[in-house]
Amino acid sequence: MSQFFMSILIIVFGGFLSLILARQFKLMKMVAVFSLSAGCFWGLFDAVTKLMQSGSDAASFKYLNVFSLAFQIDGLSAFFLVVIFAVCLVAVIYSFHYMDHSGEAVRTAVHYFFFSILIASMALVVTAANMITFMLSWEIMSLSSFFLVIYNYESSENRKAGYLYFVFSHVGAMFIFAAFGIVYGYTGSFGFGAMDSIPETAKIVVFIFSFIGFGSKAGVFPFHVWLPHAHPAAPSHISAVMSGVMIKIGIYGIVKMYTLLNFHTPLFGNIVLVAGVVSGILGVVYALGQHDLKRLLAYHSVENIGIILIGLGIGMIGVSSGNPLMAVLGFSGGFLHVLNHSIFKSVLFMGAGMVLHKTGTRTIDALGGLLKKMKITGATFIIGSLAICGLPPFNGFVSEFFIYIGGFKGIGLENSAFVMSIFAIISLAVIGGLALACFTKVVGVVFQGEPRTKAAVNVDEKGSTMLASMLILAGACIFIGIFPGAFIQMSIKAVSALGLGYGHVPLEPFGQMTANITFAAMVFLVSLLVVIAIRWFYYRGKTITKSGTWGCGFTQPTAKMQYTGSSYAASILEFFSPAAPLDEDHPKIKGRFPEKTYYKSHVNDIAELNMKGVIVNPVLFIFDKLRWIQHGDIHLYIGYILLAIVLLLFFI
Repeated sequence: MSQFFMSILIIVFGGFLSLILARQFKLMKMVAVFSLSAGCFWGLFDAVTKLMQSGSDAASFKYLNVFSLAFQIDGLSAFFLVVIFAVCLVAVIYSFHYMDHSGEAVRTAVHYFFFSILIASMALVVTAANMITFMLSWEIMSLSSFFLVIYNYESSENRKAGYLYFVFSHVGAMFIFAAFGIVYGYTGSFGFGAMDSIPETAKIVVFIFSFIGFGSKAGVFPFHVWLPHAHPAAPSHISAVMSGVMIKIGIYGIVKMYTLLNFHTPLFGNIVLVAGVVSGILGVVYALGQHDLKRLLAYHSVENIGIILIGLGIGMIGVSSGNPLMAVLGFSGGFLHVLNHSIFKSVLFMGAGMVLHKTGTRTIDALGGLLKKMKITGATFIIGSLAICGLPPFNGFVSEFFIYIGGFKGIGLENSAFVMSIFAIISLAVIGGLALACFTKVVGVVFQGEPRTKAAVNVDEKGSTMLASMLILAGACIFIGIFPGAFIQMSIKAVSALGLGYGHVPLEPFGQMTANITFAAMVFLVSLLVVIAIRWFYYRGKTITKSGTWGCGFTQPTAKMQYTGSSYAASILEFFSPAAPLDEDHPKIKGRFPEKTYYKSHVNDIAELNMKGVIVNPVLFIFDKLRWIQHGDIHLYIGYILLAIVLLLFFI
């Protein structure tokens, strides 16, 4: 594992260098971006090599001469390392021109330091081989991402988002601690190897606790409350990393616990699949009602986590039902969607970051007509939108197609497996339709039409590293969609590392499906090029004229007469009103000459409405009451340390 640790060392060293060079803004950025990029590239190359070679690699170190810090890279961890290093590499490049405020040199240096710690800690989590290593890396990941969320700490909204994220991160960590505590109580070991020896009842409790803890990090409904606040608050490349990568560490934790427990009951598959369906549908419904561009994308993270969980649920049901092909299709589709979502969600967040960077606003209804002056941003955002909707020939289609096929393989089963398979298929169709409606709204309101406010009038898209990053990710969306073969093999390698006995499933059906996808994509592209060529041939030499569109009887139409995001989504939100109650503020029009009026609407997240009072407010209340502990007296702080040592002596 020397290559892996070398990449981590380079990344962390680059973060420390940014602190040392904080006063030299340009040099600091260049060194930080170069070091982090080099470390990520090194780690990516090593992870791809290990994934293709199969097998595993391990290392361990003594910690405090008592505990052992153990690490292992197998097919599953190598697959997640590919996702981590690939997306973080592009995000680091994007940040060079995004973080261009020379007046905030120290803050930018601190940002790069915590960014490096976040990348390293995520990589360490997915390679951890015992409970101590896992929880230590997990806490470092949570704390470093917290400081990245509150980058603009002057804003009360950003501080609130940071506190909310902090609370849910550590409440989730408590559930993971509880799960590990139960395991330790039965085995007396911090290692993962003895986890399958505990009683079956304990395994069920451990899995449920783990699912809640890891689900909180992954943004599974209803533990997603922090997510739509934290993602918009962070800088856009950090939003891309948190949405595209960090929440997938929660998915890794769920899969890891499932394999370590080695208890293939249908209950686990049903829990995961139902949670995925609820997260997928409600995530996209809440996204439809958003007015903030980054908040809308954050809710789509909940939706896509739901799709991933549906795939994993189908895989677990396939295992419990003794259907190897269904299991491999479900798991490989879920894993492939982990990779695909990290790519198209990153390009969407980076596109939103470019829009915010140039217009100064994230409000959807304040934008419009941006495609005319931000062609690259608009084109890459549209590619990301098509991919997230699961349309061919883009990468989102491939992973969802595999999940669909896995669901269809379960139709021939009996009892609950049949019902859950039908449930998954119908839910995936509903999610896809709602996602398409949501992104036609976003693209139509933000990039098409006319500017609705002055913020969207005089814009440009300068920033070569930002544009290059978006082009790389958009190109990956197309490439994987047309040539998915190697990436499907990567996901199957990850499945083979789960220890389910399905490492040698015949690959012929997968090869045939891959060939069919490639052939259909090529036919589509050739047809598209032929249509473009015919249009060019018949329109060559003709002048293009511009004139105003029909004003529906009005002689002076204005930008305000265009559809807004609220009006576009109104009918869909009305249908889902029981799960997404809508608050409207619209005073009645009175008199023959009414005064200027307004309309405001807000879609309520039912989980946030309820869980805020159950979890967040009580935790903040307790913290507020404990503030007297932090009083500034060094003597009492020393007393706390001595008291802790005395108490520990009773247990050692």
